[in-house]
Amino acid sequence: MKNIIRSYADFDFHRTIGALIQKHSENNQDIRDVTNNAIEWSRVHTILDLGCGYGWYEERLQGPFDYIMGIDCHPANEEAFLSITRTLAKKTDFISTYLPCPINVPEGYFDLVVSAYSLYFFPDMLPEVKRILNPQGVFLVITHSEAMLEEGEMFFQFKNLKKVIQNFSAENGMALLQPWFPNTRAIDYYNSLVFRKDDKEDLERYIDFKREFIAKDADPETVKNTMMRELEQRGFLRFNKNDRIFLAGP
Repeated sequence: MKNIIRSYADFDFHRTIGALIQKHSENNQDIRDVTNNAIEWSRVHTILDLGCGYGWYEERLQGPFDYIMGIDCHPANEEAFLSITRTLAKKTDFISTYLPCPINVPEGYFDLVVSAYSLYFFPDMLPEVKRILNPQGVFLVITHSEAMLEEGEMFFQFKNLKKVIQNFSAENGMALLQPWFPNTRAIDYYNSLVFRKDDKEDLERYIDFKREFIAKDADPETVKNTMMRELEQRGFLRFNKNDRIFLAGP
């Protein structure tokens, strides 16, 4: 698991992959805009981002806010995260630690807690999120569908990767959230990533980004070579990128 998490340490590469995903998405609406349109921002003054990375979610926010805290296990993400959030909030903090862990704030402190493509790494964080979330606040979770693997599973078995995603997925997220957050609703974000023959370099980069996810189940180079061959033969490849947004409240 730590090797998988380590793959997010290079924030420049992570940012490049984010742009690559946007470039090859059939759904032209940024998923962050979908989430932001569903939140009542007049009630949000304090934000906590769990597994914040370089500040991917915050890139699409507009302040001002009173306080933004980011928690991530990679200290290399601190500078980028703070450079983004300092333009949005009066006060910002970055804490480098592994989750789950206690958060040193009073009960009900945060108006918005965010976990974007990260809660499957620390699903045991839910009781602490409930404690620190304002009773009128929102716990925002963005996560993958387990079907994200279906194209690759035509060639490889990704049992270990599927176990990671199943810690908190589009399919089981509601059942995991509702015991702690009875007022939970979901928004489906339907999408596919499409690569064509002249997109070989982008597909290689995308697979490289997933290297640590893949490595427990298959040799990443073998996966890459197989996908390159399929792209050449078919002329295009389409990958399931359906995600689900959860908006949870006490």
